[in-house]
Amino acid sequence: MKKAFITGANKGIGFETARQLLQKGFYVYIGSRDLKKGVSAVEKLKSEGLPHAEAVQLDVTDEKSVTMAREGIGEKTNVLDVLINNAGINGGQPPYSALDATSEQFIAAFDTNVVGVARVTKAFIDLLRKSNEPRIVNVSTSVGSLSLQSDPGWPAYNYAKYAVYGASKAALNMYTVHLAYELRDTCFKVNAVCPGYTSTDFTFNNGGPVDTAASRIVKYALIDQNGPTGKFFSEETNPETGVVPW
Repeated sequence: MKKAFITGANKGIGFETARQLLQKGFYVYIGSRDLKKGVSAVEKLKSEGLPHAEAVQLDVTDEKSVTMAREGIGEKTNVLDVLINNAGINGGQPPYSALDATSEQFIAAFDTNVVGVARVTKAFIDLLRKSNEPRIVNVSTSVGSLSLQSDPGWPAYNYAKYAVYGASKAALNMYTVHLAYELRDTCFKVNAVCPGYTSTDFTFNNGGPVDTAASRIVKYALIDQNGPTGKFFSEETNPETGVVPW
């Protein structure tokens, strides 16, 4: 049975991604900053007939928490097949614009959305290396695309509220490029995936269905050895190939 670890998986897109991987026969570790919420998420999944889920306390901004999560999972398995870096924040309370957002908002967003991803990936890379088909999916956003966001014809061009979130996700995209490059001569596939504008509490319940968003992430968690690596995908933006510019 393949094993996956999803950060921020007790709700929203992360939770639905866990559900879909469980339906495909995975054992899924549910990363949750609040362990009680993670346990509740696991109980819900088990009530749906999906027993192979386990809650793991994880705060991606806390080095000790990440270390303990790695040690805990490492005591139960010596291999991890999929890491989905899903945990993220939008920058706290608005406004999120470049001139109005506080330095604290930028620091918090980068700590979670960039440093947190690097921290978790580094902690779990040894378990991933033991998989025959290791996959890393960094959950990004199309508003983190410098090319798209600088295009006056882009629908989100006038969305100044994305400055904090967009900047942090653009940095995450760069991290993804470098990570994929470092792992280019291995079996790893590393990609950044935008799940699309989705109806969760993250978007104040605006957007498309969560199952569609999660399926986009799952798709790149399951690609075979002929699949892409070091790419940026947004099927909402480009339904034909999914590929979008950095």
